Amino acid sequence: MAHYALHLCYVVYIMHSMTKTKISTLNLRINPSIKEAVREAAAREHRSVANMVEVLIRRHCDQAGITIPEQSDLFPRNENG
Repeated sequence: MAHYALHLCYVVYIMHSMTKTKISTLNLRINPSIKEAVREAAAREHRSVANMVEVLIRRHCDQAGITIPEQSDLFPRNENG
């Protein structure tokens, strides 16, 4: 099954403010049929695949009671910026 997996790179982003955005890359291997389903779901909601993956993760975390930290908690701003 591993040889059917595709290497995908999706950008997961979190808005820090209107002027600053930090970007983090998420690399994963996924079954081609799942990849196609995500593409279809994204198209139906007029989203990019990366945004659809983020929405699905956020929905899951919300349903599972997992708190997603604010970006400012992950990347504190320094005194100069």
